[in-house]
Amino acid sequence: MAALVPGSEQAIALSFTDREWWTVIHGMGLGAMFLLAFAGGLAELYSLKPALMTREGVVKRMRRVRIGVTAMAVAAWATVITGTWVVYPWYREKIPTSARSQLLADPDTADWHEFGMEWKEHIAWLSPILATAVVFIVWYYGPGLIRHNRVRHTTIGLFVLAFVFAAIAGALGAFITKVAPVQ
Repeated sequence: MAALVPGSEQAIALSFTDREWWTVIHGMGLGAMFLLAFAGGLAELYSLKPALMTREGVVKRMRRVRIGVTAMAVAAWATVITGTWVVYPWYREKIPTSARSQLLADPDTADWHEFGMEWKEHIAWLSPILATAVVFIVWYYGPGLIRHNRVRHTTIGLFVLAFVFAAIAGALGAFITKVAPVQ
């Protein structure tokens, strides 16, 4: 892929290393899929109110709810798995140029590892676990979610918590990558 530099006629080739591709897939690709699935799933879960339902609408709406929450859970698992077993080992390499070594070498950035990365690597796993619980509830209760307000509200709460934990992990990951990118 070539891009023009503003003010010049010369094209510059843009290329990514394998590691850069994996970080793009992990953070932006799967992260975007996660956000879209969350938005759709939340909107559909919220709309499961008896006053908004018709007999014909229940089947279509339940299909969309199931697709949205399942897509979010799949995206959450894919994001956490690629982060843990593909990108994270590069971060933790025991070489002076690794992102972890760079952060710990400077007292001004050591907290990004000591707090940010250590917290991120644990909290991220809560997101797919909660998203999977939501998938189970939606598939188990199905249209019964329309009648059972408490179950529907609990499901929405778990769904939002899954998003919040993923957002915290994603924000910490973005900030850490800005300070010390994986190379």
